[in-house]
Amino acid sequence: MKNITVAGRLGKDSVIRRTNGGDPILAFSVAVDDGYGQNKRTLWFDCSLWGKRGEALETFLKKGTAVAVSGDLSTREHEGKTYLTVRVSEVTLQGQKQEQGSAPAKSAAAPMASLIDDDVPFAPEMR
Repeated sequence: MKNITVAGRLGKDSVIRRTNGGDPILAFSVAVDDGYGQNKRTLWFDCSLWGKRGEALETFLKKGTAVAVSGDLSTREHEGKTYLTVRVSEVTLQGQKQEQGSAPAKSAAAPMASLIDDDVPFAPEMR
């Protein structure tokens, strides 16, 4: 196995696809800057995350979101071009793209706050 970890931003929203057997595959592309100055270029990694984890992450993996992904590096050929692919084993959300002039983007953990119950019986009451 050829493990790789890359950190970059999503080039477009992630998409769920299904195999003929109905298994979900989350597909997304990660852009990584390589070099600097006039030699700067962007490397694109086509990523796939299989199973229920992919379904759960679809809503968080939107264009511009910063992520780090780890997984098995491979390549595929299509119409004479070679594409870098990663079969993802681990995803770390690093934040979302901040729109110019807007408030800081909410972290992916923000939706979890709605799951916390304010009436926890063992929590001390603060007044």
